[in-house]
Amino acid sequence: MIHDGRLPMSLAFASLLLTFLVTRTITRLIRAGRGPFHNIGSGGVHIHHVVPGIVLALIGGFLAVGSGEYLVARSIAGVLLGIGAGLVLDEFGMIVHLSDVYWTEQGRISIEATVLATAAVGLAASGFVPFDATPDGHTLDDLVAWSIVLLLDVVMAAITFAKGKVGTGVIGVFIPIVNIVAGIRLARPGSPWARRYYHDKPRRLRRATARAARRDARWKPIRRRFEDTIAGRLVAAPAPLPVAPNPEPRARREVDGARHTWRRVRAGSG
Repeated sequence: MIHDGRLPMSLAFASLLLTFLVTRTITRLIRAGRGPFHNIGSGGVHIHHVVPGIVLALIGGFLAVGSGEYLVARSIAGVLLGIGAGLVLDEFGMIVHLSDVYWTEQGRISIEATVLATAAVGLAASGFVPFDATPDGHTLDDLVAWSIVLLLDVVMAAITFAKGKVGTGVIGVFIPIVNIVAGIRLARPGSPWARRYYHDKPRRLRRATARAARRDARWKPIRRRFEDTIAGRLVAAPAPLPVAPNPEPRARREVDGARHTWRRVRAGSG
């Protein structure tokens, strides 16, 4: 691992996974009112853990860029980046919705983002490199063959994402055969690919819808149990605040020379 230069990535993977698990455990204890943990605030403002996460990720990223070939510095950068990424991804749903949706259905996107990021970093730490293709030689035929393979990988990854298979597309970036299989199969209904190519093919759209329904019926309960185990029970989203009716327009003063007159403006008038 050290000889191949994968130690910093392995440390980043371990730090990301451990930070996410520890953070979720602490937040669940705070929610249950158990243990010595409590929310952090300053001046009446609740400090979300995404804030130190961003700071640590920035420090780790800049340290990795400026450390050159120094293995110790790169390893420290990997740990800082992994910790920061774990804190940020744990509140990814809040960043997307710009609202505190941590314990709601909208907040479950944090679990999905963390699982995908952990899988990607884990594959990279295991030696899988995105679009890992190198020419066998320096002849023109070797360079053409390498270009075709690389282009095929990129195109199949783009098709997989366009078909609405984000998780599969992320894994397929590291393992190209996954994207080849996913790119050949039907798209998910509602995906950009389905909207573009299935709108005039009702039979194919029905097949895609039926296939997606079967897949969701099979895997959604398993995914929900996994998310409940990791993230805890959901809470109902707060009801939207009622919209106050428009107040009656106030009187407007009109100035006519030295005389001031008042006239009530009707609703809808200029």
